[in-house]
Amino acid sequence: MRRLAVLGSTGSVGEQALAVAEAFPDRYAVVALAAGRNIEKLAEQVRRFEPEVVSVADAAAADLLRKRLRRDDLAVEWGAGGLDAVATHAADLVVAGLVGAVGLRPTLAAIRAGRDIALANKEVLVTAGALVLREARARGVTLLPVDSEHSAIFQALAGQRRQDVARLILTASGGPFRTWTPERIARATVAQALDHPNWDMGPKITIDSATLMNKGLEVIEARWLFDVPSLQIDVVVHPQSIVHSMVEFLDGSVLAQLGLPDMRVPIAVALAHPERLPLDSPRLDLTALGRLDFETPDRKRFPCLDLAYAALAADEAAPAVLNAANEVSVAAFLAGEISFPAIAAANTGVLNAHVARATAAPLRDLKDVAEADAWARDSARAWLASPKGAEE
Repeated sequence: MRRLAVLGSTGSVGEQALAVAEAFPDRYAVVALAAGRNIEKLAEQVRRFEPEVVSVADAAAADLLRKRLRRDDLAVEWGAGGLDAVATHAADLVVAGLVGAVGLRPTLAAIRAGRDIALANKEVLVTAGALVLREARARGVTLLPVDSEHSAIFQALAGQRRQDVARLILTASGGPFRTWTPERIARATVAQALDHPNWDMGPKITIDSATLMNKGLEVIEARWLFDVPSLQIDVVVHPQSIVHSMVEFLDGSVLAQLGLPDMRVPIAVALAHPERLPLDSPRLDLTALGRLDFETPDRKRFPCLDLAYAALAADEAAPAVLNAANEVSVAAFLAGEISFPAIAAANTGVLNAHVARATAAPLRDLKDVAEADAWARDSARAWLASPKGAEE
């Protein structure tokens, strides 16, 4: 029986991870859950899985959950300390399914407690890849990727020698604006940006897919997850989302992982590693599909992709700066405060400002990451409030 702790249990990844666990009750016991303010959904999860500890966003949410459940045997925590409590609870595997930089501290706490990680929270490696990898290696912790693209690479690398790898090839769906003109993209609404053609994801990740920032963040994550220089990581647009990613080897061979879009599959790969679970997912029929298309990403229409490579070429704090600026700009777009192109413009302005002031010092601890994150958020807000931001 594998004991699971889930960070972000009411989010898209968290819910699907729990669905996989629930389908195999003889294999998994859910012992800890962390959510935000969706108390109704969390209460339902507590009734289904009977965890030993749960965490919510704040004290008010904790009081509301206690009143809703009326259980004295359940430990209800809250805030950053609550996330740490769930992350370090006695579990065999921690599903890191939070969205954004908030997931870094509890995931690092889980690693320091010796817990293996099913990593869906890409910002953990984006904001502090070098720091996280040092901690994981020091404690013998395994990082199991949950993103479909990184899971595909993880599966393609199984049994292969890392020195034989020529490059990693991440596939991108292209998002809802793949065929749109720049003029039409400039007028895109929030609803249009959230209308992803292939995947069912949360709003922030869906907007990142529309800007291709999601793919840029995955490039940064892959650099650390697989210890490959950014120059050996490529991106191709694959609108069918059937080939989830590929690995090219020194002899020219390419291994790919294929499947219909279904996040339960990479989640199950991480939860069951090194085994496979007999999922009831729909099977791929290549004859019915007929064709697979691949395109070069248009970096002029989607400049966020190149920002990720620029951040990797700068200092260790630059990816954290880019991520924080992007979180602010995406939130502003979702709130209807800025246009779609302003997301990339704000991210570019903040990253350029950081590079101009950077000292190239390595990230030593969470304090360094927090300082870079806070500076970037303040800078992004200032940029969006400036005449340049207003023009966008």
